[in-house]
Amino acid sequence: MRKKLCILAVLFVVKTYAQELTLPVYTQYLADSEFVISPTYAGIGEYIRIRANGVTQWVGIKDSPNTQSIAGDVRLGMRSGVGITFFNDKNGYTRQYGGRLSYAHHLTIDPYENNFLSFGLSYNFNQFKIDVSEFPAGDPGITDNRLVNNHNFDVGVLYRYRRLYISLNAANLLNKRTDDFAVTEPNILRNYYIYAGYRFRKHKRSEFEIEPSVYFQIFESDGRSSTDFNIKFRKYDFEDYYWAGISYRFLNDQVLDPLNIGPMGGIKISNFYAAYSYQVSLNSIFGYNSGTHMITLGLDIFQGIGECKCTLNTGGW
Repeated sequence: MRKKLCILAVLFVVKTYAQELTLPVYTQYLADSEFVISPTYAGIGEYIRIRANGVTQWVGIKDSPNTQSIAGDVRLGMRSGVGITFFNDKNGYTRQYGGRLSYAHHLTIDPYENNFLSFGLSYNFNQFKIDVSEFPAGDPGITDNRLVNNHNFDVGVLYRYRRLYISLNAANLLNKRTDDFAVTEPNILRNYYIYAGYRFRKHKRSEFEIEPSVYFQIFESDGRSSTDFNIKFRKYDFEDYYWAGISYRFLNDQVLDPLNIGPMGGIKISNFYAAYSYQVSLNSIFGYNSGTHMITLGLDIFQGIGECKCTLNTGGW
């Protein structure tokens, strides 16, 4: 009986989680690292931007998801940017490793109005497997780690006008191989998402800033969708700054029943960046874990590497 329960648990994890086969989205993009969710941000900053993230989800539950990633992007010439991302994700008996190569092209519509348009493209590689090393011994049907490799592409467009930004993206354009898994597993992984926000300042030289933003995502295969409502408060000290905020995530058919909610904060001093995010899961597992923790560490180096005005980020004007 125990053996059957273990196998059923694994199948449940595979069915619900393997649909993604990409870097899981938590709140990494709010830690001044929007590039992790959209290739359009490659080369936006006038420096080489490096961000490392570590996420431990549902602390207190055995074999709960753990994700580590590192991303970097840089400006190339006047109109181009490139970036690369690597990630490692563990969820129960499943493992996935992957990488992403991104290219972005930036156009200046009106330099006096800080009006810019960017296009992005990413190539994604992912290796997904089921780790059977901890499975009950003696089952002749379990002989290997059921490994499969996947290749895919993302595209996106980013529009910036003064302090307004909106990014439209389509991820996992190709269907996924399912030969090594159950025939009922979805092979359509395409999902579409919007990330938009605005940075409010009382006046141009104000040291305080408020940034509300929204992240909306919908999956083509089954129509499920979710939304993040976020707000950040930022205080500048010349080129350094400190920020704090909160994020609220829900399924779009359950607006008043959030999946999770939590505070976050960060600091940038000189070239060093650090941020922390905490999320409380408000669904059925609420009483069995102490929340999700995320830490981001980063470096912004070689400032001034980009000479075009459109390298300035949405809040730097």
